[in-house]
Amino acid sequence: MRKIIIWFTCMIAAFSCISCGEKKQEKQKLYIYNWTYYTPDEVIKGFEEKFNAKVVYDEFASNEEMFAKFKAGATGYDITFPSADYTSIMIKEGMLEKIDKTKIPNFKNIDPELISGIEYDQNCEYSVPYMKGASGIAVNRKLVKDYEKDMSIYLKPELKGRMTLLDDMREVMGLALKANGFSVNSVNPAELDIAKNLILKWKENILKFDAESFGKGFASGEFWVVQGYEENIFSELEESAKADTDFFIPKTGGPYYIDSMVILKDAKNKDLAHEFINYIHDPQTYAKFVDAFGFPSINVPARKIRTGKPVYTEEDLKNCELKLDLGEKLEMYNKIWEDIKVN
Repeated sequence: MRKIIIWFTCMIAAFSCISCGEKKQEKQKLYIYNWTYYTPDEVIKGFEEKFNAKVVYDEFASNEEMFAKFKAGATGYDITFPSADYTSIMIKEGMLEKIDKTKIPNFKNIDPELISGIEYDQNCEYSVPYMKGASGIAVNRKLVKDYEKDMSIYLKPELKGRMTLLDDMREVMGLALKANGFSVNSVNPAELDIAKNLILKWKENILKFDAESFGKGFASGEFWVVQGYEENIFSELEESAKADTDFFIPKTGGPYYIDSMVILKDAKNKDLAHEFINYIHDPQTYAKFVDAFGFPSINVPARKIRTGKPVYTEEDLKNCELKLDLGEKLEMYNKIWEDIKVN
């Protein structure tokens, strides 16, 4: 009898182990390709715990890098985060899955004014807004004392070799166009030539075009003035250094972006991808997101429960303009940017 009991106990234990193993194997994975420093670890961990999932998170530094990777045949990702112009391009290229809004009840929390202004994907059939913002200029106030809050700072010869601009064609071109009173989406050859000449003047004083190390370089003191995204910059700074950092959107304006969450056509985990998008726009989650990075909140309920102060506001974006898909005219920008980089 004792042998039977022992045998039976062992069988239960073995079955339990097998069951545990099966549960571990059932853990879903979500593959995300996102901008650097763009989703707080706290948010990712919260999603993993809530949905018993594992997030595999890879990063890119520019829209061009992300798009080139997928055009070259990269597969295996479920969600990526293009800006408006590249969201439009990816829709036209047939690269995106349609969004099932019945699976995203938190879509209702997104500012309706923002939604109504999205012409490149009306009714958000293929994309769900993640963030509205703009690159800006960070200045080390300990080392730089006299400057205007505009792009004239890049014409200061005394700062030569201590400044960087983004290695991002539309961002830099957009600032140069707006500095001259033109649209960030201009396709006028004369206006583009004026913008090009201004960038070449800036180039005389910058150390390099940089879309990857500007945050670390600014934090270390190697760079005193950088164009970049505030989340990249402030994520690298010690608390004591943040008070000595001035971050501004140039008074003349520049390009602003709407980065969106999109599900790729060949995604293997589309249901989980919808769950992630819905989770992001839960007000409690989104409040953590904007508090971590200091963004303005496009999630209306989250505005009331966030505890942090945004680094810049909607008012700071008043002279900025949304970057749009330029279609075949983008080739004009490509040629100008190539000339700028080699000169």
